[in-house]
Amino acid sequence: MKLTAVLIVCSSLMFGSLGKPQFPEHEKDPKFWNMWAQRTLKNALSLQSLNTNKAMNLILFLGDGMGIPTVTAARILKGQLNGHSGEETQLEMEKFPFVSLAKIYNTNAQVPDSAGTATAFLCGVKANEGTVGVSAAAVRTQCNTTQGNEVTSILRWAKEAGKSVGIVTTTRVNHATPSASYAHSVDRDWYSDNEMPAEALRDGCKDIARQLFENIPNIDVIMGGGRKYMFPKNKSDVEYPNVLKHSGTRKDGRNLVEEWTDRMKDKKGYYVWNKKQLLSLNPNNVNYLLGLFEPADLQYDLERNTETDPSLTEMVEMAIKILRKNPKGFYLLVEGAFWNLQSEKPCPDCRMNGGRIDHGHHEGKAKLALHETVEMDRAIGRADLLTSVHDTMTVVTADHSHVFNFGGYTGRGNTIFGLAPMLSDIDQKPFTSIIYGNGPGYKLINGARENVSTVDYQDNNYQAQAAVPLSSETHGGEDVAVFAKGPLAHLLHGVHEQNYIPHVMAYAACIGQNREHCVSRSGAGDLRPVLSSIAALLTVTQILC
Repeated sequence: MKLTAVLIVCSSLMFGSLGKPQFPEHEKDPKFWNMWAQRTLKNALSLQSLNTNKAMNLILFLGDGMGIPTVTAARILKGQLNGHSGEETQLEMEKFPFVSLAKIYNTNAQVPDSAGTATAFLCGVKANEGTVGVSAAAVRTQCNTTQGNEVTSILRWAKEAGKSVGIVTTTRVNHATPSASYAHSVDRDWYSDNEMPAEALRDGCKDIARQLFENIPNIDVIMGGGRKYMFPKNKSDVEYPNVLKHSGTRKDGRNLVEEWTDRMKDKKGYYVWNKKQLLSLNPNNVNYLLGLFEPADLQYDLERNTETDPSLTEMVEMAIKILRKNPKGFYLLVEGAFWNLQSEKPCPDCRMNGGRIDHGHHEGKAKLALHETVEMDRAIGRADLLTSVHDTMTVVTADHSHVFNFGGYTGRGNTIFGLAPMLSDIDQKPFTSIIYGNGPGYKLINGARENVSTVDYQDNNYQAQAAVPLSSETHGGEDVAVFAKGPLAHLLHGVHEQNYIPHVMAYAACIGQNREHCVSRSGAGDLRPVLSSIAALLTVTQILC
C-alpha cells in the first residue's frame, strides 16, 4: 500500500515537471511581473490624494462567516468559473483601495457569534454573544436586563438624518445580523413570540419580528426571508401551503405583513414574495418595499430556483434604485450569508448565525459557501455601477471567520474543490485541498478515515472532511478583513476593534454623534477633522498673544 502511494505521488510530480507547465507562458518572463508591479505602484501613488468628500450614501456589505481563507478560495473559484486558473483573479472587494483588519471578539467570548459582532459593526458598541442592539450590561435571555441598556444603530442614525435606509439579506430579516440594525433583544433567537419564554413576554420584551416594524416603522426597503414569523400561528404559507413547518408562528395572532401593507398603501409601499413580483416593480414608483421570499432563510444561490427566487444581486440593484431617489442619500445594509431549510437548527447549542456563507460552512459544505461568496461579489460589482465613489462610502467586511482552510501543495489551477496531489503518509489515502478544523465532515469507515475517492467530493452538498467531529462546524476567532472605498475610506486602516467601523461610516456621512466636523466648501461636502480646526485656532491665539 505504501509503495503504491509513493508511486502515485511520484507519478504526479513527474507529470507536473515533464508535462505542460500549469501556468501561462508569459509568466516566465520577468518583464511581465515587473510591469504588473509598476502598474500597481502607479495606482497606489494616486491614492495619496485622499477622498475627503462628505459621504451622501453608505453601503455596508457583510459577508457572514467570510474569513480571509474564504475570500481567497472564492477568488480562485470566481476565476475558475470564468475559465481561468483562478489564483490571479480579483474579487470586486479586492479592488477597493483600503484594507484593514477588525478584531472580532465579543465582550464575553474569544470566538464570537453573529449577534454580538453585529451589535459592534452596526451600533458601535461591543456586546455579549447572543444579544442584539444592547450593551454588554444586558444578560442573554434575561428580559429584565434590556431596559436602559439599548444601543442604537447606524441605520437609525441615518434615518434620523433624513436618509433613506434599507436592509437586504439572504437570511431571515429577523436573524442576528439584520436585527441588530433595528432591534434590542437579549436573545437573538426570539424571532417571534412563539420562540420567547412566557416570563419574557410577561416582563414586556418584544419579539424581533415585531420590533422590525415598530422600532423604526418606516424602514424604506426590507428584503430577505422570514415570512413565517410575520403571520399568525398555523396560517399556511403562500408558497408552501401544505408544508406545516413553513406555516405562521405568531401566538399573538397578528399579521405583521397585513399591518405593514395597510400602513403603506397610500405611501407607494409594496409587499412582494417572489422574483416575478419584485422585478415587475418600477423603482421610480416605489417608496417602500417589503420583500419576504422564503418562510425562513433564502435558498443557497447554487440551489436557488432562478425563476421564482431573486438573487442577492437582483435584490441589491432594486434596493439601490429605490433608495437613491432621496436627495439626502441613503444607508444600505447588505448581508450575504452562507442552512439548510431541512435542518434549521442542527445544533441548538452552537453559535449559528445569519448568512448563507456562514450556514454553508456550519454544515461543512464549502461549495455552497464559496458560491454564496462569489454571488455577493457580483452584488458588490453591481452596486459599484449604480453609485459613485465620489459620494458613496462602501465597506465590505465579515462578522467572523470559520475553521475553514485549504492546502496540500495543490498545483496552479487545481480546482478549488479538488484533491491534493498527494496521499497521506499516515493512512495512505487521498484528501481534498479544502478541510475544516471541526464539523460534520468527520467520518470513520470501519474505524478509519473515509477514502474521499469513493465519494463525489465535487457534489454541491459534499461535506469536507473535518479533524474533530461536531454536528455543526464552529466559527473561527481570527481577525477579519475590512475593505473600504469612497469618502474617508482611508480611516479604515491598520488593525482596529470591530465596533470602530460604524463610527467611521457615520463620521464620513456626518450623522449620529459625528456632525460638528462637517464643513461645506463650494457646494461640495468637504470634511476636515474638527481637531485640526481647534489646533489652528490655538496656533493663531499663541501668535496674537
